[in-house]
Amino acid sequence: MRIGELARRTGVSERSLRYYEKQGLLAAERTPGGHRDYPVAAVDRVVRIQELFAAGLCSSKIAQLLPCMRDVDGGPSEIATAHLVADLTAERDRIDRTIRDLIRSRDVLDDVIDTAAGRTAAAGR
Repeated sequence: MRIGELARRTGVSERSLRYYEKQGLLAAERTPGGHRDYPVAAVDRVVRIQELFAAGLCSSKIAQLLPCMRDVDGGPSEIATAHLVADLTAERDRIDRTIRDLIRSRDVLDDVIDTAAGRTAAAGR
């Protein structure tokens, strides 16, 4: 499929798809006219890339990780190295810290909202 169709199927811009290709995250054959031609499996690959970016991984880490994942179901393949496992564990720990920080921030906001709502309700009486 051409880049425009892949973009439509995944909701990812053509510019991002070109970036993924440049970073070695996505591969396309070239037609005789020089157009990119992606396999159907590229849809799953792009979805997986988007999920990994959303998790906060950088493109170089994603490039290391993708060969260790099956595109169709996102499950692990058997080729993950001990070094990659250590790197991914560190990434997961970073995500866990970010989640804890966000929860603390939300709790502070909830306290401020509750306090402000209480003052507003008392002033309206």
